Amino acid sequence: MIAFVRGIVAATTNDTVILENHGIGYQIYTPDPKQYALGSELLLHTYQHVREDALLLYGFKEVEAYALFLRLIEVKGLGCKSALNMLSFGQVSKIVEAIDNQDLSYLKSCPGVGAKTAQQIVLDLKGKLAAVPQEEKKIMNQDLQDAHDALLALGYKPGEIKSVLNEISNKDYKDTDGAIRMALSVLLKRM
Repeated sequence: MIAFVRGIVAATTNDTVILENHGIGYQIYTPDPKQYALGSELLLHTYQHVREDALLLYGFKEVEAYALFLRLIEVKGLGCKSALNMLSFGQVSKIVEAIDNQDLSYLKSCPGVGAKTAQQIVLDLKGKLAAVPQEEKKIMNQDLQDAHDALLALGYKPGEIKSVLNEISNKDYKDTDGAIRMALSVLLKRM
């Protein structure tokens, strides 16, 4: 599975961004792709969706949006496109709040979500969504922030990640890849 893609924004459409990485253009479905400037560097946390007739990537700049997307596609009757439309329509915090408060009218106002689907979302996810505390995001530099995001995408818990990154923050890891390798090494030793 492709956990994230970092590249240069080569093009955007109404629902995708094309990131160029080492001569390869990755077409990634993302909320509001027009927000990304052509030629800028971008890292998207991705979900790889395999169908019989297609191989699709869905990407999110924020880890919270990525995590919510993964929870939404677990809901019976809600596919990747509908979950992406929900995240394009509203902020993560508003969607989570609507689910926790059983605000069916807000959920139904999202494109592609009807009454039955809104009820199913609340039934499946109410009380199961927790926002990532802001203190978890206070990382010392960009390399460690990128390592944090990569480890989160790999399924490690925020508490584990914070502990490991604090441990390696004073070591010489050279770049993001080095920080990720060092963090994974520490995590594997702890198992």
